[in-house]
Amino acid sequence: MPFRLLVPLGLLCALLPLHHGAPGPGGTAPDPAHYSFSLTLIDALDTLLILGNVSEFQRVVEVLQDNVDFDIDVNASVFETNIRVVGGLLSAHLLSKKAGVEVEAGWPCSGPLLRMAEEAARKLLPAFQTPTGMPYGTVNLLHGVNPGETPVTCTAGIGTFIVEFATLSSLTGDPVFEDVARVALMRLWESRSDIGLVGNHIDVLTGKWVAQDSGIGAGVDSYFEYLVKGAILLQDKKLMAMFLEYNKAIRNYTRFDDWYLWVQMYKGTVSMPVFQSLEAYWPGLQSLIGDIDNAMRTFLNYYTVWKQFGGLPEFYNIPQGYTVEKREGYPLRPELIESAMYLYRATGDPTLLELGRDAVESIEKISKVECGFATIKDLRDHKLDNRMESFFLAETVKYLYLLFDPTNFIHNNGSTFDAVITPYGECILGAGGYIFNTEAHPIDPAALHCCQRLKEEQWEVEDLMREFYSLKRNRSRFQKKTMSSGPWQPPAGPGTSSSENEDEARDKRPTKQKIPLLSCPSQPFTSKLALLGQVFLDSS
Repeated sequence: MPFRLLVPLGLLCALLPLHHGAPGPGGTAPDPAHYSFSLTLIDALDTLLILGNVSEFQRVVEVLQDNVDFDIDVNASVFETNIRVVGGLLSAHLLSKKAGVEVEAGWPCSGPLLRMAEEAARKLLPAFQTPTGMPYGTVNLLHGVNPGETPVTCTAGIGTFIVEFATLSSLTGDPVFEDVARVALMRLWESRSDIGLVGNHIDVLTGKWVAQDSGIGAGVDSYFEYLVKGAILLQDKKLMAMFLEYNKAIRNYTRFDDWYLWVQMYKGTVSMPVFQSLEAYWPGLQSLIGDIDNAMRTFLNYYTVWKQFGGLPEFYNIPQGYTVEKREGYPLRPELIESAMYLYRATGDPTLLELGRDAVESIEKISKVECGFATIKDLRDHKLDNRMESFFLAETVKYLYLLFDPTNFIHNNGSTFDAVITPYGECILGAGGYIFNTEAHPIDPAALHCCQRLKEEQWEVEDLMREFYSLKRNRSRFQKKTMSSGPWQPPAGPGTSSSENEDEARDKRPTKQKIPLLSCPSQPFTSKLALLGQVFLDSS
């Protein structure tokens, strides 16, 4: 299939509008002014490289450096700014060298895009200053959280930071980002119901659930996604264990005939028998934990809905087999295509390519307009809306392209890589295993080990310096003592207290297993093997 020719058509034209509105967690579109900082350019930047348009990537990097300013009096979604802006800038930063951008000395531990990502993330930190550690949903980029800001935030808006913030902490050396992301994750975990479910919206000041509908879709979705991806990215057994516990409860209370319904979080009774298009990420997530059979069955259910309408309506009533009133639109969301890409990498099933073909044909036939691809306002009659979401370029186009491009560098199996010299030694980049954030911005997991000077190494340097100066000081004393009163003797009694205290302090330092800088990081998972972004059970 000549897919390389189909996807870029109209892409550069589509990049021209810079200030599209963007739906928040659950698909609610905030004020477009929230994203007046060239959102589309940032969101689509790594797509340009994946499609092979290196020159445009380089040009956009220059445009962003010259024009983006986060010191503006704008109320922005904390969630959206993180996944689109911080995530997009981090991904572009880590891909800059591959795109032929001249990187500065110290990259990937420094660089203009990394500094922009850090600046944007710091604008979000005031939102986390709550009694629970769970963030507000909105923050003013200039003034912080507004005094009258609502404390009610959706679950995804609290639990979707660990991928970007842990990456940022690793690259900059500032632990504050990963720390606040982990606290938010843990507060949600501690707030689950007795039957193991979480609700949809929670009060971040009191920790009490406001909306108690539980499911895998809008308002919750990327919380579960980030437990899995955070576990793989950080090799964190605790995050994976948390997801697996949730997965048991989800299967027990929300799954019916390979569909996933909405239930009451405390009782498990069905509250909404609907399928939401945002839920279509779930088969792809299942593939990451090796649950391929269940993933394929659910994917095929969702694919039948696509074939019925030529796209996925926002809400689909499962018992009635039709759209839900006022939820008939399809804003060219990527989730089903995302799952197809993951599952095709895992299985090679040609059915998944058929979905890709259907998606290309539907989007080209229904939504293509003079300068971009328009949101489908109503799938029943294919009426169009006068808008194009930035996630179409960031995610939908990218996943479609990767589905049909098995040789793309994103799919690297480790056979090629780049050795990079950093201020902390040599590290390996570009070997594959990329982790996509929930906006499809790929993060190279190896980069997290490039900029971390192990604490033990700092102590070793300090010890060497102390020994050097101690020897130098002692030699000086010896020379003076020899000149004045014969052979020098080491001081006794209270005179030894300083060095004894130093030795005692060094003995109290925590001991950690040291990882050589030239080796791959150890894999703490004892029962699973992560390969090419997939996690396989030992028995497989």
